Amino acid sequence: MNKPQVADLVQFARDHSPFYQALYADIPVGIDDLAALPLIDHATFWAAHGPQHSQVLTAPHTDGIVFKTGGTTGAPRVSLYTRTEWRQMSRRFAKGLPATGLRAGDRVANLFYAGELYSSFVFTLNLLQEASLPTVQLPIGGAAPVQATVAALRDFDATVLAAPPTSLHRLARHVTQTVGTLPRIRLLLFSGEAFYDDQLTLLAQAFPGAVVRSIGYASVDAGILAGPVARENDTRVHQVFGPDKVVELLDTETGEPIEEPGRSGRVVATDLVRRLMPIIRYPVGDLAQWVDYPRRRLRLLGRAEEGARVGPVTLYLDDLRTLVKESDVQGRVSEVQVVLRHREARDELVLRLAHTAKMVELAVAAQQARRAIENALARRLAVERPMFTDHVERGVIHPLAVEWVSLEELAVNARTGKLVRLVDERGH
Repeated sequence: MNKPQVADLVQFARDHSPFYQALYADIPVGIDDLAALPLIDHATFWAAHGPQHSQVLTAPHTDGIVFKTGGTTGAPRVSLYTRTEWRQMSRRFAKGLPATGLRAGDRVANLFYAGELYSSFVFTLNLLQEASLPTVQLPIGGAAPVQATVAALRDFDATVLAAPPTSLHRLARHVTQTVGTLPRIRLLLFSGEAFYDDQLTLLAQAFPGAVVRSIGYASVDAGILAGPVARENDTRVHQVFGPDKVVELLDTETGEPIEEPGRSGRVVATDLVRRLMPIIRYPVGDLAQWVDYPRRRLRLLGRAEEGARVGPVTLYLDDLRTLVKESDVQGRVSEVQVVLRHREARDELVLRLAHTAKMVELAVAAQQARRAIENALARRLAVERPMFTDHVERGVIHPLAVEWVSLEELAVNARTGKLVRLVDERGH
């Protein structure tokens, strides 16, 4: 870690960002050790930063790009980059493309999502433009009808598909049901969500001989984090983009740093070059373990408690708890637990609701009360997170499911007894 660079970034943030000035009010000047700094609390960070007013930014945003990183319609979370920062990030990420197996002359179909402030399509387009390998881009997008997508892939002899896993699986299903196979496709690049074994069988049928590889590890808010490792069979393993991108793995209970391999921890990111919207010790929302700490190679394991990733859709736990509270007007829910499952090759969001004593009443009345809450939840989620509903209608993810349990049936940490806010039952 570059200590002078850390010290310079910390001082810059203190001098120019009201949020960091307050966060580091009790921290001595000249700190060059990230471990001596507090972690960013998501709720506080995003409460201080919005589309109209921001205490996080170090200067007015007059040149660059804006992306939505999640949140509900009432409280959108946006990440801002200067033009220079975005270009540097695209170039750095592009250096990892040869490790994916991309070749000069490949014809790459970009099937990520575009518009509505989504970043994946634009970022993929930009990093391919910055890549040292010459390629032909086919900017089809994730919203195109599958029939039109297949036609474009055949008309323009696509050799590579870049898309979220759920989109690749949906496309593969259509291919097998219509044209049978697309044998010219030799490389499937994915990012944004995990790949599951039950998706691979169908992909192999639709794209025989194609290799599945991660295009890299990044998030809209934390920026780029790690690239793929050449000739690595495990698509979860990535190489941290050092030295400018610092990734820490911290014990989920104690917060102590992890350096030994095979031990799970929260991913915490620091970007030493972003200055407009500094990211210093920001919990990304993922769990990982070191494969090779000296070389900074890690294996992604799933989501931590900051947010839930359902297919390509991000839902923050605080937002989901607010939706439950607003839907439960009679106070019949005592606690909320978010559960993520994967079945029939699709992700499923489950809200596990612990009922109060008010729910233990006549069976008919309790049933009616539960249905009222479930219907209100579905309506509010459709309004606040339309991307979720859109992907349900596309068949990319399952509809929202609700489970009613007693308080004692909620999962808790075996060591501390604390409620586990997010239970990820998907095997990665």
